Amino acid sequence: MKASELDALRVKIAAKCKYDPLLFAEVAWPWGKGDLEDKDIRAWQSEVLDETAQHLTDPDTRFNVLRLAVASGHGIGKSAVTGMLTTWALSCWDRPRIVITANTEGQLLTKTSPEVGQWVRTSLFGDLFQTETMSIKSRARPEQHRADLIPNSEYNPEAFAGLHAEGRLVMVIVDEASAMPQVIYETILGALTDENTVLLLILMGNPTSAHGAFRECFRKNRDFWRTWNIDSRDVDGTNKEYLEEIIQEFGEDSDQVKVRVKGQFPSASQKQFIPTPYIDAAWGRHLREEQYDFAPVILTCDPAWEGDDLLIIGKRQGLRFDILEVLEKNDNDTFIAAKLAHYEERQKADAVFIDAGYGTGIYSAGTTMGRTWQLVWFGEKADDPGYRNKRAEMYARARSWLAAGGAIPKTQRLYDDLVSIETKPNEHGLVQLKSKEAMKKDGLPSPDYADTLALSFAYDVQKKHHRGTVLADGSVVDLPGDTVGHIRLNETFEPHED
Repeated sequence: MKASELDALRVKIAAKCKYDPLLFAEVAWPWGKGDLEDKDIRAWQSEVLDETAQHLTDPDTRFNVLRLAVASGHGIGKSAVTGMLTTWALSCWDRPRIVITANTEGQLLTKTSPEVGQWVRTSLFGDLFQTETMSIKSRARPEQHRADLIPNSEYNPEAFAGLHAEGRLVMVIVDEASAMPQVIYETILGALTDENTVLLLILMGNPTSAHGAFRECFRKNRDFWRTWNIDSRDVDGTNKEYLEEIIQEFGEDSDQVKVRVKGQFPSASQKQFIPTPYIDAAWGRHLREEQYDFAPVILTCDPAWEGDDLLIIGKRQGLRFDILEVLEKNDNDTFIAAKLAHYEERQKADAVFIDAGYGTGIYSAGTTMGRTWQLVWFGEKADDPGYRNKRAEMYARARSWLAAGGAIPKTQRLYDDLVSIETKPNEHGLVQLKSKEAMKKDGLPSPDYADTLALSFAYDVQKKHHRGTVLADGSVVDLPGDTVGHIRLNETFEPHED
C-alpha cells in the first residue's frame, strides 16, 4: 500500500472510530495473521470496548464520566485491553490526555509498558508513535499528544491533579487497582471535571483486597460503575490445567481461588481481622426480643477525635447492637454527658463505657451528675495476655460475638468500619491492630462506628435492678441522689473549657 493510500485509510478509520473503540480494535490489527494467528478479540474485551462505544455514541451520555471496573482471575488479557484503548485514543483523538498507572514503577516497567507498547507498534497506526519506557508519544507532537505511565504512590497524588484536556479526551487506566491508594482514587475523581470532554476511568486487576476503592466499585458505589467479574476459566487462551491445580490445592471456595481464578473479592483480605462472612451474616439480622432482652444493657460513647470524626452513642444488649445517635464533633462535654445520662435512664442501662481518648471531659461531667460511668483506654493492658492492648482484645470479643450470632443494624459505615479493621505484625507474637492513624494514612475514615460496638466488650457486665420511672417528657423520678434526672436535652450549656 502506498504511503498516501495508507494515510488516507488512517484518516478514514480515525474519523469513523472516534467514538467506537470496538470497531477500531477490529480494523487496526491484522487479526488471524502473524503473531495474531488464531487470535481474536476476547468476549469480555469486546464487552468493555462496546460499553465504551455505546456511552460515547450517545450524545446524552458522551460527556458524563464513564467508569468501568474489571475484577478478574489471572491471564484474561487485561493488558491487551489497555493496549487497545491506548492505541485507539492516540490514533483517533487530538491531543488526548492519557494516564496509565499501577501501584509500583516495577509493575509498569516490566509488565504494563512492554505490553501496551507492543499493541501500539503492531497497529495500523504504529509508525506514527514513539514508544518509550514510561511514555508513548506522537512523533509529530511529542509533548502535546502522548500517553504517560505513572506510579500511583500515595506520596505523589499531585501527579494526577492535572488531568485536563477540555473539549478533547481524558482517559485514566488503573492496573492492579486493588493496590491503588484511596488518596489517588479521590484525586483522580476530583480531576475529571472538564466540561464537554470525554472522560474515561477504567480500573482493572485481581480483586486482592476486601476493602478499598476498587472493592467499593462492586459494592457501595456500584450504581456509578459498570462492572465485570471475569472467571479465568471462562476465557479463551488461559491455562486451564494450571487453574485447576490452584483449585485442587486451595479448594473451590477458598479466597485464593476467588481472587486468582474466579475474579471475586476475598471474604477477608490477608490482614483483615473480622472475616467478611461474619459481618454479612450479622448485617440486618433479625432477632426476636426473647433472644436478647434478658441480657444486661451496655451503652457506649465514642467521642470525636478530630474535626471530621463523629461522636456516636451505641447500645448492646446480648446479641443485639444498635446505634442510638450520631453527632458531629462537639466540645460541649456537659451537653453530651446530659444526653448520655438521658439514654442511660431511658434504656435502663447496666453500664456505660466511654472511650477515654477524648472522653474524659464527658466522664467528668457525668461524675458531677452522680453517674458511675467507666472510661476505657484503648491502649491499656489487655486482660488476656495474648493481645497487645485493650483495643485488640475488645475487637477479638466483638469478632467472636459476630460469629456467635450477633446482630448489627444495616448501616453502611458500620459495615465498612468492621471490614477495614486489620492486624499488624507484632514482634512478640501478640495480636495487634493497625492504628487509627495508620488507617487514616491509608485513606480510610476513623472507624467510629466499629469502635462504638467494640467498646461494649471492654469489661464484663452484670444486670442490675433499676429504680425510677421515665416520664413522657424524658425526665426521671424516683431516683434518690440522681442529679441529672430533670435535665432537659434542649437546655443551653456553656462550652466546656478543657
